[in-house]
Amino acid sequence: MRFLKDALLFLVSIAVCVVVAEGVVRYIDGYTIFYMPLSEPTGLASVKQDSVDKVPRAPGVERDWFATEPAPLPNKRAIPDEWERIYRYVEANPVGGWTFRPSDAFKVWNTSFSGDPCKHWFLRHAPGQLFLYDAPDGQDRPPYRFLPDVTIPSGLTTNQIGWRGPPIENPRPEKTVRIVFVGSSTVVEAHHLPYSWPEYVGHWMNMWSKAKGLGIRFDVLNAGRESIISDDIAAIVRNEVLPLRPDLVVYHEGGNQFRPASIVEKVPTDPVTRPSNAQEPAAVTWLKAGARYSALIGRIQAAFAMAGAGTGGGGEWPKPDYKVIWPEGLDEMSPQLDFARLPVSLNLIQWDLDQIRGDLKSIGADMALSSFFWMVKDGLVVDPVRHRYIIEQLNAANWPYRYRDLERLAKFQNRYFAKYAATHGIEFLDIVGNMPFDPDLFTDAVHTNYAGTRIRAWAAFNLLVPIVEKKLADKAWPRAWPAGASTALPTFTPRLTKLECKK
Repeated sequence: MRFLKDALLFLVSIAVCVVVAEGVVRYIDGYTIFYMPLSEPTGLASVKQDSVDKVPRAPGVERDWFATEPAPLPNKRAIPDEWERIYRYVEANPVGGWTFRPSDAFKVWNTSFSGDPCKHWFLRHAPGQLFLYDAPDGQDRPPYRFLPDVTIPSGLTTNQIGWRGPPIENPRPEKTVRIVFVGSSTVVEAHHLPYSWPEYVGHWMNMWSKAKGLGIRFDVLNAGRESIISDDIAAIVRNEVLPLRPDLVVYHEGGNQFRPASIVEKVPTDPVTRPSNAQEPAAVTWLKAGARYSALIGRIQAAFAMAGAGTGGGGEWPKPDYKVIWPEGLDEMSPQLDFARLPVSLNLIQWDLDQIRGDLKSIGADMALSSFFWMVKDGLVVDPVRHRYIIEQLNAANWPYRYRDLERLAKFQNRYFAKYAATHGIEFLDIVGNMPFDPDLFTDAVHTNYAGTRIRAWAAFNLLVPIVEKKLADKAWPRAWPAGASTALPTFTPRLTKLECKK
């Protein structure tokens, strides 16, 4: 009997230790403590001191502000059980390499884009239902909006018009400067992160205003959404941003139309070839299922991957040879805006930037362009476990292009953005030049973890301060709301539609 009691006490002690350790690891890694399966981790939340100090600070900005957080979202909602069930079902039954993702079930799809959803190449994989809406202009751009005024299972909380973040004050209060960020996934950010970088920018802008005694409030809004391109962004500005009459719109995008094939004579058709030591150990495969439920098991999985050097040692994979043909007559250091064959889709992007600039000018709003960060350089070597998705994106997703060519094009794209801004008299925010080149700030080659999100926001905030200060001194901002102009928000009505598509 004594033996059984001792054994039971031993097992209980072990169980308690495991539970406590699980909680500690979840906290350290940024998981929601009480959540099964595991939530998405926020990644490295703590920022190295030297990373903060590498970002130049604008005059009057206090370093201590960086450690402060935005106010909790007052519109965060409970997630319906049925939504959780649908999200987990799609997550557990991926289609064609995540053709239809769990969060897609909670987007409101533009009927001009979706057509008959059962005939659509990826909407037909929806889990028996879709949210739909009719675009006011009847066009198929943007392809979707987020559900308004909800919190969805991915963690995203939206306001009255389906944008990420807190409710929009309507009508806009007096002495309020309104800034809207537009772009794709690097603007809306990972849904599970507590705040996006535009939300941090707004938080620090208001701290700066209070410290200066300006009596001005900053309303910084996030109109970004993942997987969209420049013509989608132009439509968002036209249909959703203009009615809000912002003082400034910041365009941040440079990944979804980035096509290195535009400078390659003949793209090799060789299949992706991983290094011989880039095969995942069998133990890691078996641990994957358990890692969905336990942060501790996830650590064990990472240890096995480390032992097997599962991504080829952290350097660039061998690539087939190809010939780069730079467009004849194109100045790489100072791109001509009227050049007919700009690389990486920049002719198309320029067309949409022109549309956005013209639309904003029609309401007297200003525009800014930002540089776009690619975590790539020739000879880059990163940690094969912590930075595995950087390696995957640069080598598998961008196969067969060499790091040096990706770096070259990323720099060229940012020179083009700077030249476009200078030519048209709009502001240029060189975020890339004002934040450290540190793979620990990134989850893949373009998306930041939570530490990187805060650093990018800090860089953008410090770049915006002198711009805002000059506009306030010139009495250009905040602009008065035009007499008789509508204050109605660009709301819309989602409708839930049942689907019975034959797979």
